[in-house]
Amino acid sequence: MSQSEPAAEASAKRSAAQPRAPLALTVNDKPYYHEGDPQMPLLWFLRDTLRLTGTKFGCGVGACGACTVLLDGKAVRSCTMPMAAVAEHRITTIEGLETDALHPVQQAWIEEDVAQCGYCQAGQILAAVDLLKRKPKPSEDDISAIGNLCRCGTYPRIRKAILRAAESIQGQGK
Repeated sequence: MSQSEPAAEASAKRSAAQPRAPLALTVNDKPYYHEGDPQMPLLWFLRDTLRLTGTKFGCGVGACGACTVLLDGKAVRSCTMPMAAVAEHRITTIEGLETDALHPVQQAWIEEDVAQCGYCQAGQILAAVDLLKRKPKPSEDDISAIGNLCRCGTYPRIRKAILRAAESIQGQGK
């Protein structure tokens, strides 16, 4: 046994003996606390703890966007977002996007018949919501820059839906 191993064991025992303060966060306008590993990805808290399964696991490295949620209104990839980074923040999942009626992006998704398999749709919709908040009149390049992947290739319908939602939001004055 090297000299560093006993030091590492002692450090691990101290860490285990010291209770962690729960991390407070708000998900879909409800308060929650996380008492587990602060490095656990937000995705697993949402899916496994809260049972909000609209947020999907795709690649696990933040490349595909299936796990996109809104963090204080900004689109983030929840598979790479540690719980420690979301403490004291507001998270919105697809389940909490709108509670009284469909969001204009969701309505446009239906009107343009975007979904094929549907796996990426929650992430696509939340990324589009963020885009339209930042750029109410997005260009084709703005839409392409979202970067969420669709295995079924419904990109033309996604673009049309985002542009339709932009027109609807502008018409509503949202």
